[in-house]
Amino acid sequence: MDKLAITGNGPLRGAVRISGAKNAALPILCAPLLTREPVTIVNVPQLNDTRTIVRLLNQMGVTAARTETHRVEIDASTLTTPVAGYDLVKTMRASVLVLGPLLARWGEAKVSLPGGCAIGQRPVDQHLKGFEAMGATIAIEAGYIHAKAPSGGRLRGAHVVFDVVTVGGTENVLMAATLAEGTTVIENAAREPEIVDLALCLNAMGARIRGHGTATITVEGVPELHGGTHRVMPDRIEAGTFACAVAATGGEITLLDAPVHAMEAIFDKLREAGATITTQGNQTTVSRKGRLTAVNTKTAPYPAFPTDMQAQMMALNVVAEGTAVMTETVFENRMMHVSELLRLGADISLSGNTAVVKGVRRLTGAHVMATDLRASACLVIAGLCARGETVIDRIYHLDRGYEHIEDKLIGLGAQIRRLS
Repeated sequence: MDKLAITGNGPLRGAVRISGAKNAALPILCAPLLTREPVTIVNVPQLNDTRTIVRLLNQMGVTAARTETHRVEIDASTLTTPVAGYDLVKTMRASVLVLGPLLARWGEAKVSLPGGCAIGQRPVDQHLKGFEAMGATIAIEAGYIHAKAPSGGRLRGAHVVFDVVTVGGTENVLMAATLAEGTTVIENAAREPEIVDLALCLNAMGARIRGHGTATITVEGVPELHGGTHRVMPDRIEAGTFACAVAATGGEITLLDAPVHAMEAIFDKLREAGATITTQGNQTTVSRKGRLTAVNTKTAPYPAFPTDMQAQMMALNVVAEGTAVMTETVFENRMMHVSELLRLGADISLSGNTAVVKGVRRLTGAHVMATDLRASACLVIAGLCARGETVIDRIYHLDRGYEHIEDKLIGLGAQIRRLS
């Protein structure tokens, strides 16, 4: 397995272009299953997860291929089987997002129960609740979700009220509702920018969606969708990760194409920590020259501080002046990076999903292990701040969500290399 070796060498400087958003690209790559016409998706990041979705589509008979570095063309008219098998779905939870489109267009779908990062329980009960409200029958058979539309093969519009805010559930039900007969109203919907991006893609394909970005989304079902082209939004989590890195190490970097409108909660915390952030056009400059101050954080669904940035902010807090209380409310097992930060010399007390982080003057390089995607990014930031060499094992997690991160960091002056 590949590893990253990082030698902390001071401030970061330069410019870095932000890639397409992983969390937007994955559902958008599933959306073409709703139509028999070709769909082109551009600004698709080169990640293990996007490659897995393309392979999954191919496995179902769909013609899908990356025709340019960041361009994927999909023709689902060749779909032969509405089955998503265990071998690929087990590696990535987002694979379950094929369920809604397959059910809506094919009238039936069989999808393996999903896997992915071990950051806590992420049940799909809210997804299934939405499909059942639209008339589908659901059975769990031998580790697979087997869903069937009502007689006649078309889902019915319904009033869907989620018990909890669910990003994946909102995306899955939203896609299914585009082809349902009648109107679907989704209450307590997730408001993430990536869901807005999915809705924009679906509307460009002929869907009738309004209210995306709010807690109530209304979808007027149409008989069919058509092809089209959509550009994936930039990745706010990748941009936030680089912003945290320069805030932790010091220096000044320019983020090219960062989605500033979607990053207010992240930028607010970084400013509180002592960073300076200015935006001009599509360029956002992040710098930190003075004292770094520890900041309290509490994760919650958008527009609050994102759970996907909790680990990176912790890496910043471990080298900041003062004490920070960090609370994770979204996933119950998302602080596994704490034990690895302790190996680098961090001072952290963990009780349940709350960590008390006392800043230290210096971290020391060590051999550490990545436990999930965002924990990997946390350890990269910590390694950039540490004295000596830090070696991060199991970075396949990192490759799931960051496009060529070591190359981008080298361009900012970091001493980092990949070990095979």
